[in-house]
Amino acid sequence: MAENQVKTPWINHLGDIPAHLEYFQGTMYEAVEKIAEKYPNNVAFDFMGKSTTYKTLIEKINECARSLRTIGVRKGDRVTIAMPNCPQAIYMFYAVNLVGGVCNMIHPLSAEKEIEFYLNVSKSVTAITLDQFYNKFEKIRENTSIVNIIIASVKDELSRPIKAGYMLTEGRKIQKIPEDAPVIRWKEFIRLGKHCFYNYKAAGTADEIAVILYSGGTTGTTKGIMLSNLNFNALGQQVVATNPMFRPGDKMLAAMPLFHGFGLGVCIHTMLSQGGRCVLVPRFTAKSYAKLITKYRCSFIAGVPTLYEALLRLPSMNGADLSCLKGVFSGGDSLSIELKKKFDVFLADHNAVIQVREGYGTTETVTACCLTPRDRYKEGSIGLPFPDTYIKIVKPGTEEEVPYGEEGEILLAGPTVMKGYLDNPEETAETLRTHADGLTWVYTGDLGTMDNEGFIYFRGRAKRMIISSGYNIYPGQLENILDAHEKVQMSCIIGIPDPYRMQVVKAFIMLKPGVEPNDATREELLAYCRQHIAKYAMPKDIEFREELPKTLVGKVAYRKLEEEEEAKRKAE
Repeated sequence: MAENQVKTPWINHLGDIPAHLEYFQGTMYEAVEKIAEKYPNNVAFDFMGKSTTYKTLIEKINECARSLRTIGVRKGDRVTIAMPNCPQAIYMFYAVNLVGGVCNMIHPLSAEKEIEFYLNVSKSVTAITLDQFYNKFEKIRENTSIVNIIIASVKDELSRPIKAGYMLTEGRKIQKIPEDAPVIRWKEFIRLGKHCFYNYKAAGTADEIAVILYSGGTTGTTKGIMLSNLNFNALGQQVVATNPMFRPGDKMLAAMPLFHGFGLGVCIHTMLSQGGRCVLVPRFTAKSYAKLITKYRCSFIAGVPTLYEALLRLPSMNGADLSCLKGVFSGGDSLSIELKKKFDVFLADHNAVIQVREGYGTTETVTACCLTPRDRYKEGSIGLPFPDTYIKIVKPGTEEEVPYGEEGEILLAGPTVMKGYLDNPEETAETLRTHADGLTWVYTGDLGTMDNEGFIYFRGRAKRMIISSGYNIYPGQLENILDAHEKVQMSCIIGIPDPYRMQVVKAFIMLKPGVEPNDATREELLAYCRQHIAKYAMPKDIEFREELPKTLVGKVAYRKLEEEEEAKRKAE
């Protein structure tokens, strides 16, 4: 270890943050059940005007678990959940945990081929999605091992007056599913559980794999990240420990999605395992977010920098009273110093007595494992590690720690570190390494520095990645998809600045000899992309090139294209 470098958990400047915690050693379901026994009549979540208590939540999870057993889901089986933040997704998530299954969390807006990949790589036996996504699943179903597809509908969880309005607006746009479709509809699925009277609960341990989330890892190719019950339960306890102002019943605006570690880990499981109240946001817009903050008088909000940028520009926030806020957290992307300053002024102007706090983490540690302290901000810093979490800065790829202030690779260790990558032992061995100190460290591929008080500063990503509205996009993946098209010789993907989403995707394409670089070809390629690429990763622009710049070793010089784009913007 470098002479002037320390490897300590949360350095307690404030006196009220414990350095070590005793972690709950049960399953995620048991953590929520324990809270429900303590606060049965407290509201667990709100969804489009309808509230559900902890007592009802546990009853619904158990109903759902009985039904899963009835259709044959057993301990260790993988169940894909492709849902927005809605009640059925919450019930299913904890029910799968209760029967000993593994939740495979995916974006419901994923393209057909992506869904096929996620179902196959996870070896899922069952999937649940919304009626509006049925067609995508049906088209690729025969290429997978899926036995049952459960179809839920938002309308089933709405109060009567809101349901009527929904059916006249959003509901009308949803294509009707054929009566004889080979699916189980949600109400029918729940009825199946009435045939299961006992033996549906599987004994589970803290260390068992409970969730699969997806990330590009250090190489930028999609991998399943295997996370345990302890990973999620520890995160919940750490978040509350670093926010001693939290009280059971406090409301969190849960707009970050369930398939994202930030949304699932912080906005949902932390709240439900610690007695909080989630305000579920099924489809996020800055306008709906702003409305819900004030309607529910939320205690906590979490989001990506894009969201806070949008809130600054919303006329509906004029005069809004935000004195209810106890915590505002930013993650998923770097929060610029300027945006933080602007948003802190915005909060003060709207009666909030707190400032935005930036967190940092990776999906390999569920989500954040480092957070700006409540009362001490250092410009440009992403804060201090959570309790029992260790961070050190090393020469990239090595175990050699660098002195304070010197840039290196950020390594993370602690109770939220993943079990490994799904069926990928080589990359697991590359990313998770046990050092002489006995700790298993995550090599993040991110660059940063540490000061002599243990504050961490994020400096950039060593791996090639685009972040758009908080979603990680891996250029290599998109290039593989484009290069597979019969008319494409070679492609290169870069991120270009966008005032709202921070970055959007631009594709540079070299066509095969004889293919015309015209609008018809561009449209054909965009249609192909829509089938294979999720909406948030779709190229905003395609530029045809006769040649793509190359590096000395013959790779496409994507940095050269980034520099050209930068020069073009400056010239404008």
